[in-house]
Amino acid sequence: MTTQAIPQAGSAPRKGYRRGGKLAGRSLAYLILTIGLPLTLLPFLMMILTSFKTNTEALRVPPTFWPQHFTVENYLKILNNPKLPLLRFYANSTFVAVFNVSTTLFTSALVGYLLAKFEFPLKRILFGWYLLSMMIPFQITMIPSYLILAKLGLINSLWGLVVFSAVNAFGIFMMRQFCETLPGELLDAGRIDGASEWQIFFRIVLPQLKPALATLGILVFMSNWNAYLWPMIVLQKIEVRTLPVILTWFNSTYTGQPALIMAATVLIVTPILLVFVNFQRWIVQGFTFSGFK
Repeated sequence: MTTQAIPQAGSAPRKGYRRGGKLAGRSLAYLILTIGLPLTLLPFLMMILTSFKTNTEALRVPPTFWPQHFTVENYLKILNNPKLPLLRFYANSTFVAVFNVSTTLFTSALVGYLLAKFEFPLKRILFGWYLLSMMIPFQITMIPSYLILAKLGLINSLWGLVVFSAVNAFGIFMMRQFCETLPGELLDAGRIDGASEWQIFFRIVLPQLKPALATLGILVFMSNWNAYLWPMIVLQKIEVRTLPVILTWFNSTYTGQPALIMAATVLIVTPILLVFVNFQRWIVQGFTFSGFK
């Protein structure tokens, strides 16, 4: 006589309850995202639409949503303004962002690899110092940094914005976390084949770090492109200033002309928006692979 296993009472309802709870939670999340997305995009949409309005329409109360008299005159005024050589300011911001990205990626990958795969004296103290430097507010080191730049003669120079950015504590921490996941057997195989440590770093380690390097590069680029406080302090001459500082100057100079200010804002913000939209998947992928929660 065979016996059949009797399912425990209440097991099926529990599974159904769990599935129903997950489905309800997911539906609620999608609902919140559906409502939040238009609210998030509304300020950007208003900024773009206002830039195509006349100044009279931009000051109208209650405000209009769509431009009643579509015009590109605001953009032409900015691009043809001799007091606002926009291409020079684009070049200034591009130089600072690209130089800082290049140096940060190299030093972060190198130091992170050393901290993850090598043993040397004071290793833990050095890593703890990097972690501690991440917790120190920039306002504390701002005055000493300015005095150092003054001694070096780098005030009113774009090099003053890149001297202290060659080493990034967050980038080192991120690369170290990612390098921890690299298999040691892969590195040992390179050493057995006669590769030097530099060859292993450039030919084996760096290709494996592509997702993390792309993520860090995007974050550093956005941070430097949007930087305002430090460039405003270091760069006092208008011709060497970066775009965020120029936007503030433009806002104070053309007070009472919101359509013109919105057009300048669109021109300055567009590059960083394009970078973020096109490479946002690398941010999620890099954080996932590097073990961040």
